[in-house]
Amino acid sequence: MNLFTPFELPCKAILPNRIAKAAMEESLAVQPGQLPGREIVDLYRRWAVGGSGLLITGNVMVDPRALTSPGTIVLDGSTPLDPFRQWAAAVKTAGATIWMQINHPGRQVSSDMPGIAWAPSDIGIDLGKHTKAFARPTAMTSDDIEATIRRFAVTAARAEEAGFDGVQIHAAHGYLLSTFLSPLVNRRTDRWGGSLINRTRILTETVRAVRQAVSPGFAVAVKLNAADFQRGGFDIEESAEVIDRFDGLGVDLVELSGGTVESAATMGRTADRRKLDREAYFLTLAGRLADNSPVPLMLTGGIGRLGTAENVLDRGFAAVGMARALALEPELPARWREGTDLRVTAPRLDWKDQDLAAAGALALTRAQLKRLANGRSPRARGGARLIFGADLARHRGRVRRYKAWLAAHPPVQAPEAPLGPPQRVDTGQ
Repeated sequence: MNLFTPFELPCKAILPNRIAKAAMEESLAVQPGQLPGREIVDLYRRWAVGGSGLLITGNVMVDPRALTSPGTIVLDGSTPLDPFRQWAAAVKTAGATIWMQINHPGRQVSSDMPGIAWAPSDIGIDLGKHTKAFARPTAMTSDDIEATIRRFAVTAARAEEAGFDGVQIHAAHGYLLSTFLSPLVNRRTDRWGGSLINRTRILTETVRAVRQAVSPGFAVAVKLNAADFQRGGFDIEESAEVIDRFDGLGVDLVELSGGTVESAATMGRTADRRKLDREAYFLTLAGRLADNSPVPLMLTGGIGRLGTAENVLDRGFAAVGMARALALEPELPARWREGTDLRVTAPRLDWKDQDLAAAGALALTRAQLKRLANGRSPRARGGARLIFGADLARHRGRVRRYKAWLAAHPPVQAPEAPLGPPQRVDTGQ
């Protein structure tokens, strides 16, 4: 199958080609307000011109009290839409499709951030000596869960109003919806925990709420881990069952990835020591899902060579997602289409502390995105520790501004549409 053939989604929307710019957290929000600005608009215009048919934004937060970082963008019921309209228009004018990734960070919130850190159960992140870098989460009540589902629906509806072509619900990488899927983090004994059906409930209810909030031609996608790569965690067999449960819910595409902050599989490292493929990290593991999936699948992770991307399609995936490769070479799809077999490999940091190395690699990516957003060329190597230090300093400044904004602008409550009868709360703790 050719990478540059269009693809019709179940909702009848058509992607220009099979190459997607997968989500990367840009950390470019304009403060105060946590809004998209000139840098975001210019960055996405550059990717659209570079030949990716689908651009999936970095995660946009559904609740202003819960951010993955102080540089992330928020879209809730009170957010002004004009900046988002400019963002979507920049991509669509260049001929590409844009989906907004919508997310709640759950427990993956740094300890210096204000607001809330939530999880299905009161189980925090374990990163050894770095554990205290993350906030200790509070177990959610049923009311919290239902209000959060409504927040996803509100954000999706407002994304459509702003001109986006679809949304991607983030249920991977250890964020909130992902932790509900994990038997390691979800110890609840009510309707939101226990069996896989119950652990999946928040995700399927979110999909239903989002699908009902948008028009039939608006794409609704899900990002899902093929596996968490943690012993006793969410794994490939359960991933297959979750995908089967999407049948009939109006899901247009499932992007498969892997790992969490405790098991940085997207950086090529796993907590359970499983070996990943050298390229297309999750292809061997996830490839078996493609034959029987009721919805189209996309694979992301470690793809930066034309032959690898074509192999992913040959294995039955409908689309190929690339992230860090497009931070280093934003015109890579256009170069491939012209016949240049260019290979892009994201650098790895050989620091002794592997958790810091993963954080440093993310800081390098953020630095690349800022360069691209300001019309500069990417810089693949050099100064990793200096860039990491500057990223930490920038984080501290953004936290101060976010705290001041959040204190002055209490969040709008999620709409009170009932999602079913109240249930007994039992978090299993």
